[in-house]
Amino acid sequence: MIGACTVTRRVIRHALFVIGVAVTIFGLRIAAWSDISKELRVSAIPDENPTELVRIYTPFVEYLSKELGIPVRYYNVVDYAATVEGMAAKKLDMVWYGGFTFVQTRKRTGDAIPLVSREEDLKFHSKFITRPETGIKSLADLKGKTFSFGSVSSTSGHLMPRYFLLQNGINPEKDFAKFSFSGAHDATALWVESGKVDAGALNEAVWEKLVQTKKVNPGKVKVFWTTPPFVDYVWAVRGDLDKRLVERIASALLKLDGKKPEDKQLLDLHRTKKYVRVKAEDFRPVEAAAIAAGLLK
Repeated sequence: MIGACTVTRRVIRHALFVIGVAVTIFGLRIAAWSDISKELRVSAIPDENPTELVRIYTPFVEYLSKELGIPVRYYNVVDYAATVEGMAAKKLDMVWYGGFTFVQTRKRTGDAIPLVSREEDLKFHSKFITRPETGIKSLADLKGKTFSFGSVSSTSGHLMPRYFLLQNGINPEKDFAKFSFSGAHDATALWVESGKVDAGALNEAVWEKLVQTKKVNPGKVKVFWTTPPFVDYVWAVRGDLDKRLVERIASALLKLDGKKPEDKQLLDLHRTKKYVRVKAEDFRPVEAAAIAAGLLK
């Protein structure tokens, strides 16, 4: 009898121990969940038209939701500044920024974290385009002409083109007959093609996509100058997000493999073969260019 009671007590103690461990684990799960936003709110700078942005980013939020095990929602915004203010106000958790808007966000929030960029973004370029009949063959030929940038806050559609124009002795305020902002890279290409402006500058990846999809006619619009390389786009998150979640997001993007059909579909949407990890220091040249161009204090 004594032996049986001893065994029974051991069984009970073991059962209580197992239950205790289970409760502890469950408690940790609850704690982890409470530390993580119940919805990851994602956005992107509006460098193309809204319909195209939804087409690109809907598969991304579906993928991240599956990988992270939490709801992920994409939010379209009206302009570049809205992505900066959205993260500063903690209404957005993760944004696909251009280099300049990331620098602005980092300056505004103090702690925005750059996660990954496309491999191509480490050596990105802007394309200067015109129509053959304008007679523009070099940057010097832009003097006295009409010109279009993209958005005021665009890295490849305004900041870097302006910076390199200034480096080559051309001041948009003094040397252009008139310049304007189209608001997006695809709009700039259409403005040039339609004759609304003589020339413009835009993101090289968007230019290549527009040509490949036949949304611009390379017989009517041509590239006459390409900028030196610079650092551009980046996935960035709020600095106060749960660190475990931040690493899981980075891992989910870094593990995308172009050899896997389902992963290739996502990578193709961003016109890349893989993502690479980046640091805030990588964007110091963009900040320096913004200061030199008079766009950042």
